[in-house]
Amino acid sequence: MTQKKSSKPAQTAADLIVRNLEAHGVDHIVGIPGAKIDRLFEALEDSPIRTIVARHEQNAVFMAGGIGRLTGKAGVAIATSGPGVSNLTTGLATATSEGDPVLTIGGAVGRADLLKLTHQSMDTVSMLRPVTKYSAEIGAPAATSEVIANAFRAAETPRQGGAFVSVPMDVLNSEITEDYPVMGNRNAVKDGPAPEDVIKEAAAALKKAKKPVVLLGMKASRPENADAIRAFLKKTNLPVVGTYQAAGTVSKDLVSRFGGRVGLFHNQYGDYLLDEADLVVAIGYNPIEYDPCLWNRKSARPIINIDVVPAQLDNAFNPEIELIGSIALTMQHLTRETGALTSGAALDKILEVYRASQNNAFAKAKSSQQGMLHPLEIIKVMEDFVAQDITICLDMGSFHIWHARFLEVFRARQMLISNGQQTMGVALPWAMSASLLNPAQKVISVSGDGSFMMSSMDLETAVRLKSNLIHIIWVDQHFNMVRIQEEKKYGRDAAVAFGPIDFAAFARSFGAKGINVNSVESLKAALREGMETQGPVVIAVPVDYIDNPALMNPLPELAK
Repeated sequence: MTQKKSSKPAQTAADLIVRNLEAHGVDHIVGIPGAKIDRLFEALEDSPIRTIVARHEQNAVFMAGGIGRLTGKAGVAIATSGPGVSNLTTGLATATSEGDPVLTIGGAVGRADLLKLTHQSMDTVSMLRPVTKYSAEIGAPAATSEVIANAFRAAETPRQGGAFVSVPMDVLNSEITEDYPVMGNRNAVKDGPAPEDVIKEAAAALKKAKKPVVLLGMKASRPENADAIRAFLKKTNLPVVGTYQAAGTVSKDLVSRFGGRVGLFHNQYGDYLLDEADLVVAIGYNPIEYDPCLWNRKSARPIINIDVVPAQLDNAFNPEIELIGSIALTMQHLTRETGALTSGAALDKILEVYRASQNNAFAKAKSSQQGMLHPLEIIKVMEDFVAQDITICLDMGSFHIWHARFLEVFRARQMLISNGQQTMGVALPWAMSASLLNPAQKVISVSGDGSFMMSSMDLETAVRLKSNLIHIIWVDQHFNMVRIQEEKKYGRDAAVAFGPIDFAAFARSFGAKGINVNSVESLKAALREGMETQGPVVIAVPVDYIDNPALMNPLPELAK
C-alpha cells in the first residue's frame, strides 16, 4: 500500500461515490484499477471499506456475487474502462440469472471521448444492459448519489441481480462544489405477505389435493425463507423436492420427507414424486433452474406458485394460484391456514425407494482404476468433514451433479451452485467470499481440472487474503460434463481433452499448500491436514468417471 497523503484534497465525485457505498453498508470491494477509475481506488484508501485487488475482473464480480448470495446485500466490484468492464459480463449474467445482488462500477473515457475511436472507448452501458437489472452512466457529479442509490435498489429488490454504473473519467475527477445528499439504505423496500384471500385459496387447494408435493427453488434457500418453509413442512408433513440451488433448505429432522434434488435430466426419484403429484407447490422457484417441461408433464395439473415476483409464464409452468410477496411471511400465514395434510401411499413409497437407492449407490461405489477414486468415494469422505458451519462452493461440471444428488447439507445457503448460467470458474471466488464473511470457519470449494483453470489466477489472492479454504480439484483431463453429453448424443466426444497439470506444485508456486492424493485414505489424510491448516489448501484427486453415463440414464425401478 502506498503512503497516504497527510492533507485531504478537494472532494470529488469519487469521494461522493465512496460516501454512498459506506452509507449502504458496504464492507468489502473487489476490483482491479486502471487509469480511468484510479481516482475511485484513491478515494477508497481513506475509507473503512476494505479494498481487495483481484487478478481478473471476472473473478472480482464472482466474489461480489458470492457476497451477495450469502448476505442478501449487494457485493461490489470495480473495474477500469474498456476490457476491464467487458470482463465483468459473465459474472453479471450469472448474478442476474441466479438472483445474486451485485453492484459493479466501471471506469470510462471522458465524456468528450465517449463517441471517439480512442483507447478503451466502449459503450459499456449498452453492452451490459441485457445481463443486468440496471445499467446507467453518471453523466454529472450531481447525479452521483441518485445513480448509485438506484443501482443498489435494482440489485437488491426482487428478483435480485446485477447492476452496473459507468463513470466517465472527467466526472469521477470533478470537484464537488455543492452539498449533494448521500442516499443509504433507509428507503429499502420491505415486502408483506401475499393477500390473505389468496392464501386461503391456496390452503383450500392443498386440503383438497390427494398427493401434493413441494418443489423448492433458489429463493427457498434464503435463511429467513428456509426457517418458514421448514415450519410449513413439519406441520403439513408433505413430500418435498429441491432444485440444486435450494440445497440446505430442508433440515435434518425432515430428511425422511425429502425426495432429493432435481435438475438437468428427468431421471431422479424427485422427478417421479413430481410426476405422481396431483398438485405442486413451487416455492421460490425460477424456471432457469430446471426447465418446467422436464418436471411438469401434466399440463392440466394445478400449481401453486409462492414467490416474490409473478411467474414468467411457460407452456409447462402456468400457475393456477400465485402467492406473491415475502416468501417467509406468506409461508407463516399459509402454515397457519393449512394444518396437517396427507400425501398418499404412492408418494411415501417413492420416498422409501429413494432413500434405499442412495444407500445402495454409496455401498456399490468403487473405482475401476488403481490410483483413482469413484465420485461417491470422494463424497463419502467429504461427508465426514462437512459440519454445519462449513460452506461448500461448487464449480460447474459433472462433479457438481454428483454433489447435488448425493451430498447432504442441512443449512440454508450451505452449498452454493451455479445452476442458472451454469458458469465455470465460480467455486474459488465464491469460497474466498465465504471466507471473507466468516474467517474463523473453513470453506470447501470443488472444481474440475477444467473449471479450476478458469479462475486459478486468483489463488494468489486467496493466499494474500489468507482465505481459510480447502479447494478440491477432480482431475480427469477433460471437460467432462461436455464429454458425457457428447457421448450420449453422438457416440463419441470431440474437443474436450487437455493436458495434465501437477496441481500440488501449481498451488505451492502461489504460496498455498498443495496435496496430490490417489486413494480414499490419502484423501482423508489430506482433508484432515487441510482442516488444520490456516490459509488455502489445494487437494487434487484423480477421478474415475466410469459411472457417469448413469447420470443421464432413466432409473430402472421407475422407468416408464
